[in-house]
Amino acid sequence: MVVGAVAACVVMTGGLAVVTLPVVLGWIAAPHAGSGLPAVLRTAAALWLVGHHVGFTFRGAGRIGLLPLGLVLIPGALLWRAGRWVVRAGGVARLRHVGYAAVALAVPYAALTAVLALASRSSIESSSVAQAFTCGLVLALVAGGLGGVRALAPWPQLLRLLPPRQRSVVVAVVGAMAVLVTAGAVLGAASLAAHLHEAAKLQRALRPDAVGLGLLVLLQLSYLPNAVIWGIAYTVGPGFAFGSATVVAPGGSTLARLPALPMLAALPPGLHAAMPGWLQPTVLAVPYVAGGFGGLLLVRAAPVLTLDAAPVWGLVCGVVSGGVLGLLAAASGGPLGDGRLAAVGPSPWQVGVVSTLEIGVAAAITAAAANYLTLRRAGRLARQQRSGSALPIRAQATPPSVSSSQDGHVIYLDPWAGDPRRGSRPAHRGPSALP
Repeated sequence: MVVGAVAACVVMTGGLAVVTLPVVLGWIAAPHAGSGLPAVLRTAAALWLVGHHVGFTFRGAGRIGLLPLGLVLIPGALLWRAGRWVVRAGGVARLRHVGYAAVALAVPYAALTAVLALASRSSIESSSVAQAFTCGLVLALVAGGLGGVRALAPWPQLLRLLPPRQRSVVVAVVGAMAVLVTAGAVLGAASLAAHLHEAAKLQRALRPDAVGLGLLVLLQLSYLPNAVIWGIAYTVGPGFAFGSATVVAPGGSTLARLPALPMLAALPPGLHAAMPGWLQPTVLAVPYVAGGFGGLLLVRAAPVLTLDAAPVWGLVCGVVSGGVLGLLAAASGGPLGDGRLAAVGPSPWQVGVVSTLEIGVAAAITAAAANYLTLRRAGRLARQQRSGSALPIRAQATPPSVSSSQDGHVIYLDPWAGDPRRGSRPAHRGPSALP
């Protein structure tokens, strides 16, 4: 427990130092009349809490819950390294003991996160202490636990510890998610490239200096994971919203005035028709392609299934993928106050249900077809092996000492005649020895 507490303190101190640096640079570059160093430290603490996906409430403005998922990588990476160190320093040698090491790290880290949320409160904004404790605990358990497990064995070896069926589902879900993430990233990048002129115009309108431009770039980079998840929700079908009574979906988009953030130029305001007709089927086919790829990996990563079991496990792949996408959709959105932007991001339950159906059906059909071909190929090889093993038996059915002449007479020959190894054993007398 002492090792975990030390690691938690190191992660908290190092993370706050990393986050405080850009805040101090922005404070120096911008006019800061009336705001001293305590306000800078409170801002850095709030930014560190945002990295744990802890929202905050502004007095008179409402709750801010649309948080950049890219900032989660900073505490996640530090907790990953802390989990490895706790396992090695604590002498943990068995996988079942990694959970104790993760708890020893997560509990004091969650307590420190809750204390930070309480200490960073001001008359303007405040964070929920309970949410800070919960998010810190979950993040430390997941990141620290994975780091501790990885310290004992590489990923392929850890994956082989799972039962074959569960391992195949994990491989299938990872394959399907890889296809969806790639498609979401490509779709977001293509949309931003198509509206690059509008993005440059928004950036010039902000008139940032060198430090401000750097902070603006970092802010947009931290929101890239959110944009990728929104792209996935777009390809799945439900799309996402950016304000009340708005929608961005393959069937069309209805948006009001957007905040002056350059990356939001990929979402032109107003009423817009759907994408070009040649592109819409391609985008809508992405979740089915992902499900088909997952179903193929499901069959290849597992032993041969029965005909009726393959589609069932394909549906399981769809259910797990839909659950993961629903959680990601919930984490990628949130309110921006109590006004018109109170609803921003995709609907978690819509994305989860629709993606479960699309990926599950495609994975079930593909897994059933691939498993049928595998069973058919295995049966054909088994028949060939049986026929190949029977050929020598049929060939030996005719004695090697018998040959046929052209006139139809059967002549019996003794191939071992005169062989000295036969000793004094009498030779077998056949019909050819008759007078």
